[in-house]
Amino acid sequence: MKKLRLSVGSPLQLLLLACSFALAGYAGVRLLADDWLQVALWFVGAAVVHDLVLLPLYAALDRAVVRASGAIGHRERAVYVRVPGALSGLLLLVWFPLISGRVADRYESATGLSASGFLTRWLLITVLLFGASALLLVLRLRRATKDRQPAVH
Repeated sequence: MKKLRLSVGSPLQLLLLACSFALAGYAGVRLLADDWLQVALWFVGAAVVHDLVLLPLYAALDRAVVRASGAIGHRERAVYVRVPGALSGLLLLVWFPLISGRVADRYESATGLSASGFLTRWLLITVLLFGASALLLVLRLRRATKDRQPAVH
């Protein structure tokens, strides 16, 4: 029978872990102080929406991208769509209330900053991410093509 061993990191790692737990605990207490029922409902709703709607949706999209890139003979190139797509999706998830304009009044009253422009900035970042990924793919394809060209005698 195999024994389980507890691997303890360096003292700095343990300190950082303890600090992150303390910060998460403090944030949780502050978050739940005002309206704990709404926060709990939001967390449960977010988990259900993610597991029942979003996960199958982005799994199907990823499968379609892999099939499309496999049809042209380069399945590993799907990463050039996955990475910018995942980053753009993460930004949309985090900033959705401001991108959609649903909390603009609350944001402006709390920060004193304008809430306009979040949709434009998110679209611009998405275009830049996919553009940079496409440029990287083209550069790598050119380098691979140059490396494979036979020497002319």
